[in-house]
Amino acid sequence: MIYRSHISGLRVPRAHFSDHVLAGAFSREDKTALIDAASGEELTYGELVRGADRGATGLTAAGVLPGDVVAVMSHNQPRFAVALHAVLRAGAVVSPLNPVLTTEEIVRQLKDSRTRVLIVAQAFAGKGIEAAQLAGVDEVFVLGSHPHRGSWDDLVADAPPTPTAFTRDPAEALAFLPYSSGTTGTSKGVMLTHRNVVANLEQLRLSWRTNEDDVLCAVLPFFHVYALTVLLNAALCVGATVVTLPRYGVRAFLGAVQSYGVTRGHLAPPMILDLARAAEVDEYDLSTMRTAVSGAAPLDQELAAAAEERVGCLIRQGYGMTEASPATHCAYDEDFAETPPGSVGRLLPATEARLVDPLSGEDVPPGEAGELWIRGPQVMAGYLANPEATAATFTDGWLRTGDMARIDEHGRFFIVDRLKELIKYKGYQIAPAELEAVLRTHPDIADTAVVGMPHPTGGEAPKAFVVVKRAIDPQDLLDWVAERVAPYKRVRAIEFIDAIPKSPAGKILRRRLNNA
Repeated sequence: MIYRSHISGLRVPRAHFSDHVLAGAFSREDKTALIDAASGEELTYGELVRGADRGATGLTAAGVLPGDVVAVMSHNQPRFAVALHAVLRAGAVVSPLNPVLTTEEIVRQLKDSRTRVLIVAQAFAGKGIEAAQLAGVDEVFVLGSHPHRGSWDDLVADAPPTPTAFTRDPAEALAFLPYSSGTTGTSKGVMLTHRNVVANLEQLRLSWRTNEDDVLCAVLPFFHVYALTVLLNAALCVGATVVTLPRYGVRAFLGAVQSYGVTRGHLAPPMILDLARAAEVDEYDLSTMRTAVSGAAPLDQELAAAAEERVGCLIRQGYGMTEASPATHCAYDEDFAETPPGSVGRLLPATEARLVDPLSGEDVPPGEAGELWIRGPQVMAGYLANPEATAATFTDGWLRTGDMARIDEHGRFFIVDRLKELIKYKGYQIAPAELEAVLRTHPDIADTAVVGMPHPTGGEAPKAFVVVKRAIDPQDLLDWVAERVAPYKRVRAIEFIDAIPKSPAGKILRRRLNNA
C-alpha cells in the first residue's frame, strides 16, 4: 500500500539552490540574517548575498569550475553561510566536512569526493591544511587568517559581486555532497541535486512554517544536513534570523534563547535531556520559544514530556535522512499540538511511503510495523561513484530507509527502530530504543544505550551500556528492568561507562559499543 501526503499541489521551482534561498535578500537588505552569539558578529541579508557573490567571483578566479567539489569545514558561524553560498553561486558543489573528524578521515572524504578546494575555519586550519596536502588538494582558503595559506578575506577583497551564470539543469546538477553511512556500511557521498534540496525547502515551507519573524538558534552543526537544510537555509529562504553557536553548551544555548528571543527550537535528544534535567534551565527565561522540533535520533517520549513541562514549549519529532535532503516527515504547524509525542508526524507534500516486511518484501497490513520506504522529489540521485551501494539502497525507485515504522489511522508515522539494530532473541525481535526508554526512567541513570550481544541459546540478547548518576548494583538494575518488560526482552548484561558515544547530531554510535 502506498501512503501519500495529505497536502497536494507542491510546486518545485526549476531553480538554482542559492538563487532560490537568497531570492529575497535584496528586498530585506538591512535585516539581520545571521548573528554569532559567541563573537557578536552580525551579517545583514544584503551583506550575505554580496559576500557570497564576491566569494563566487574569487573562487572562479582561483580556477573553480562549475561542477567542481569544494569542501567546507567549519563550526557554525555567519561566514559558513557566506562560503556555502559562494561555492554554490560559482556553480560548484559543496561537500560539508565535520571538523572533529581525524586527519585520516578528512583525507578519505577529500579523496573520495575529488575535492578541488578546501575552505576551512581558522580554528581547524592546521588539521585541514595537513589533510589537504595528504589528499592532493592544492587550494586551501582559511575563514580568517593563516601565515602560509590563502585568506578568504583576501580572496574576496577586490572581487566584484558577479556570480557565475548557472546554466546546468537543476534536476541533474549537484548542489551538495554530504557523507552518510546510509542504512549500513562505510561513509558514502550522497549526491543531492539542486532540485532535491529546493524541493525539500518548499516541502518544509508548507509544513514546518518558519517565517520572517522567527529567530532560530543554530547549535546543531551545519555540516549535518538536518541543520544545513531544515535550519539554516529554510530560515534564510523566508527571511528569518539565525543565531549561530560554535558548539553546544547548556548555558550557551539557554543564553542565546533568552538574549535573542528564539522562537522555534531545533533540537537533538541530548539537548532535550538537558532541558528536562539540567539545573541551569531554571536561571533563564525561555518563554519566547513556542515550539521545537527534534531530529537526527529517536526521542524518548517521557523525556520530551518532562522537558515540555519544565520549559513550557511543545516538542515534537521530525524524520528524515541525509539521502532525502533530509526531511520526509514532520509535525505540521496546524496540528502540532495534536501530533502524538511519539510520532514523527505526517509525510511532507509530494512524499510517498510504503511499509514493507523486510523478509517477504510485501507491504504490511495497516497498523503493523514494516521497513519504511520513501519516494519523492527530495530523494537523492544516488551515492557518488558507488552503483552497488545505490542499487542496494533503492528498490524499484523506492529509497529503503532501514528504519522500521508504523502508521496510525490519522496518517501519522511512528519509528519503531533501526532494522539493522533489532535484536533477535529466539526469533523475537527486540527494539533497543524500547529498552533504552525503560532504562532512562530509572532515577539513578543519566544515559544508556542497548545493543545485541551473542547468547548461547537465544542467538542474541540485549546488553545495556549505562551512565549512572550514582552507584547501582548491576543485578538490582537487571531485576528492575525485568519487572517492566516481557521475559524475552530482559537485559542480560550491564556495563557501566563514562559516556554513550554519539554523533554530533545525537545518534547513538552503536557500532562503537558493539566493538567495545
